[in-house]
Amino acid sequence: MGRLTFSLNLILDGCVDHQEGIADEETHAFFTRLMDAHGAMLWGRTTYELMEGYWPAVARGEVQASPAVCAWACKLETKPKYVVSTTRTEFPWTHSHLVAGDLRAGVQQLKDATPAGVLLGSGRLAAALDRLDLIDAYQFLVHPRIAGHGPTMYAGGLPSTRRLALVSAQPLRNGAVALHYRRADENV
Repeated sequence: MGRLTFSLNLILDGCVDHQEGIADEETHAFFTRLMDAHGAMLWGRTTYELMEGYWPAVARGEVQASPAVCAWACKLETKPKYVVSTTRTEFPWTHSHLVAGDLRAGVQQLKDATPAGVLLGSGRLAAALDRLDLIDAYQFLVHPRIAGHGPTMYAGGLPSTRRLALVSAQPLRNGAVALHYRRADENV
């Protein structure tokens, strides 16, 4: 069975507004390596639509981008992408699939079918999956900024505190820190 890893950019005050982080070569290279280590991507509809509106054009060369951004886009193009949605059923972006029906069963089935693991990149979906105890690990890139606004991670709360154990902490040259945690109750 594969693991479900929640990964997201966030800044020191917990803001997860994608426009507030540092989008440089080092950041994109970090997320490309992280994506390479997993067998599939998992998003909610809103995140999928945000990604679908930009990254395929970069992969096709229609948007001028740096080498690290192009590498991310090209690898994302070939990666299986799964989307949780109750309002959309058609996903034309290559290798995109709907996770339909019961959320717990659908995501558990995806984990079971993906030995290399699934990388989750949607905040609201992560909160829902964490409430169902489906997330196994967390990899956050914490940026050295304070926004004082915007959406925050787990704004709706969780039924109880999630205890985590640090696996690694890696500072990047741009000042961000990559933090990798696993659930403290998990035997690894």
